Amino acid sequence: MKYEAVIGLEVHVQLDTKSKMFTRVPCGFGREPNSLTDCVVLGLPGALPVMNYEAIEKSIKVGLLLGCDIAETCKWDRKNYFYPDMPKNYQISQFDQPICLGGEVEIEMPGETPAVMGKHRNVQLTRIHLEEDVGKLTHYEKDSLVDYNRAGSPLLEIVSEPDLFSPEEVFAYLTSLRNSLVYAGISACDMEKGQLRCDANISVRPEGQQELGTKVELKNLNTISGVKNGVEYEIKRQIRALEKGEEIFQETRRWNPEQKYTTPMRSKEMAHDYRYFPDPDLMPVKINKDWVEKIKKELPEKPFDKQRRFFQEMSLPYSITSALCPDLALCNFFEKANKLANNPQKIANWVVNDLQRELSSKKTDDFQLPIDQSPVSPQNLAELVMLIEKGSISNNVGKELFPEMFSTGKPPSELVKEKGLEVKSDQGEIDSICTQAIEEDQDAAEKFRGGKEGAINALKGRVMKATRGQANPKLVDQTLRRLLS
Repeated sequence: MKYEAVIGLEVHVQLDTKSKMFTRVPCGFGREPNSLTDCVVLGLPGALPVMNYEAIEKSIKVGLLLGCDIAETCKWDRKNYFYPDMPKNYQISQFDQPICLGGEVEIEMPGETPAVMGKHRNVQLTRIHLEEDVGKLTHYEKDSLVDYNRAGSPLLEIVSEPDLFSPEEVFAYLTSLRNSLVYAGISACDMEKGQLRCDANISVRPEGQQELGTKVELKNLNTISGVKNGVEYEIKRQIRALEKGEEIFQETRRWNPEQKYTTPMRSKEMAHDYRYFPDPDLMPVKINKDWVEKIKKELPEKPFDKQRRFFQEMSLPYSITSALCPDLALCNFFEKANKLANNPQKIANWVVNDLQRELSSKKTDDFQLPIDQSPVSPQNLAELVMLIEKGSISNNVGKELFPEMFSTGKPPSELVKEKGLEVKSDQGEIDSICTQAIEEDQDAAEKFRGGKEGAINALKGRVMKATRGQANPKLVDQTLRRLLS
């Protein structure tokens, strides 16, 4: 019997706001443990929460970005549970009236070759709700420590329908969702800092069966590739169990990224009774239509829309757009440079190949130098491309100059003058060097005269070597053809 997987994801995104969800205490990462707390975070008697306007606005922005229905009214509920990471013993969340309903995330599955755009489809969402984050527990052999710095930070939970069917689709979904949220300035979505966290609900069923199989929740998924690997293992584990006639139990399992397997955490035969009830200290939020329209006008271009625009309006190949568009800062650099040079294909090639190579060469602790710290500015890159296009320098000279532009931050025109690299376009000098090249390589000359077009490249190479790449390529080609006719 063949089986198929059905997967739903719960993605938690920490919103990039100055303060926490219900207090003015600042949000932050890497601070002294338990230094970002107050009476509201700790739930001390008499402390009253006050809503964070920025967090609500960013939640609406996410909903609009993902095509959700924005609620006219949403309310706050207390989700009651007892665990050391939540000092109040309840979490302020949204139960039956979330801020966003429905929506979808566009994903792309890879094409057959890197040059072919993959298939796109939309993964359906159930809801998006806003809540406060919990603290962080660090477990040791005999003790556990709790840090409440993260507790109370605004957290958006994005819940998908069971509308994913493979580890590859899970990877594509998380990558697309992350890119969209970063583009919109919602969150940095750094999984290592806990800004984006994911739980996966996985079941398998016989192919063609409509009814879902028994769901297993997977936790401790700390990277996007880790989510993919954990889901892949869990699908195989469940299929092996079914093929042996074993029963799948509803439970929560932990992914071990080092050993590459899942282990049981706790049974979950029925839904937890969190005893939700409306928070008596917080009023429902009425969302004005004018407010929604104002936010809608501020929405950025989505990554896949940008990629389609680059392809359709600038004729950039898929291999280039797929390297540019996941990185908003790289796209902004490209568009600034292209606005000056008006040569999208040349600018894009320099950004994706040469600039990215130099940025990667400055990698420390596996982190590439950010594009906003690049010594080569968009203006300098545009100037380099324009110098090459005008014939002031050859492309080879440009390639030699670029690493020095990166190391010094100097504009290309200044380096060209310093090094005397201007293109040689004196006809008499070019005639003399071309004549010498023909005399030194009679074999290539005779082959060209005999109809072998490619033979002229050997002669061009001699000329460029003799001039250290400074001869005008077009003039060299014209001169050689004239002398060989």
